[in-house]
Amino acid sequence: MAPGRHLALAYNTQACEPLAAKALSMNSLSHFDEGGASRMVDVGRKPETHRTARASGRVGMQPETLRLIRDRRLAKGDVLEVARLAGIQAAKRTWELVPLCHQVPLSSVRIDFSFPDDASVRIEAIAEATARTGVEMEALVAVAVTGLTIYDMCKAVDRAMMLDAVCLEEKTGGQRGPFRRATQEGTP
Repeated sequence: MAPGRHLALAYNTQACEPLAAKALSMNSLSHFDEGGASRMVDVGRKPETHRTARASGRVGMQPETLRLIRDRRLAKGDVLEVARLAGIQAAKRTWELVPLCHQVPLSSVRIDFSFPDDASVRIEAIAEATARTGVEMEALVAVAVTGLTIYDMCKAVDRAMMLDAVCLEEKTGGQRGPFRRATQEGTP
């Protein structure tokens, strides 16, 4: 994959323009106190609302590796089902992996796969909860660990695989309201 193409998949500059144009101070970042010290945000007074988050990512690989995955011919077993279970488990343990995340009582985590071309697996995770804080991190962690598990299970045949384009696609619930990533031509 050409270096420019990888950068375009991994970093959407148009989507980040509003953030880059806005001057940020430590006070606008909720995980830092006035002095710049890290803190866990107090969500105790926030109302519980139904929250969802959908994240996606992609694992690029050799076409033969994808054929082995789809035909379930790898020695370690059914790659996608093991990866799905790993992603679900990771979502449930996000608070143990990301230091300032709250433990969220997830009501549902779903992971789906698609094949946008002959050399990649697209991963989509949807997390849901009725809670005082969002589930974006749970969906993102689910995608990342699902992709890492695909890599782990296939690395014996393809060490050049690449996990990229992990991003939040949309979220609902909470004080800030819904978010939906603007789609751009050529993005997954």
